[in-house]
Amino acid sequence: MSLLSSLMSRAHSNCELCGSSNNVSLYEIPPTTKADENTALIVCETCKTQIENPTNLDANHWRCLNDSMWSEHQAVQVMAWRMLTLLKEEAWARDLLEQLYLDEAVVEFAKSGLPEEEEVDSSAPTLDSNGTRLADGDSVTLIKDLDVKGAGFTAKRGTLVKNISLTNNPKHIEGRVNGIQIVLVAAYLKKA
Repeated sequence: MSLLSSLMSRAHSNCELCGSSNNVSLYEIPPTTKADENTALIVCETCKTQIENPTNLDANHWRCLNDSMWSEHQAVQVMAWRMLTLLKEEAWARDLLEQLYLDEAVVEFAKSGLPEEEEVDSSAPTLDSNGTRLADGDSVTLIKDLDVKGAGFTAKRGTLVKNISLTNNPKHIEGRVNGIQIVLVAAYLKKA
């Protein structure tokens, strides 16, 4: 039985990511050298187009990963992890990514196909949304509402955060909001 036939049988001729039956085809997960059942899956045209052009992702389309990420098949797990990672700016995608447990080897394979994350220059200054340099002990104001994950509240725009601490990442600071110490993105803050 060919790989395509085997995968079509496994997927019941549907996309293994979103469940669509429109224009499905074999997709080999890069950087695969020899495709097999652990490195290839069946995807629809919509999923394939977005996988190959991640700058044009339709976040709502990928909500389907809520179901497919639990697949027992490694190839589906890898693609679910990659797509959720690409969508990690979406709160729902971060939540799903935190729930997803994969073996170390599967995570390594999944990471091997993503673009390298940019190195963080810890010597760079921490700047607020206006480009003003921040320092330990400064006070800042939030310029937009921010969901505080795990704490169950939203830090409202205009909230004053006193006595901040800088972190080793110049894009983040630490401060107390509603009595809870949290990490905040400097780009969403304005020096008070």
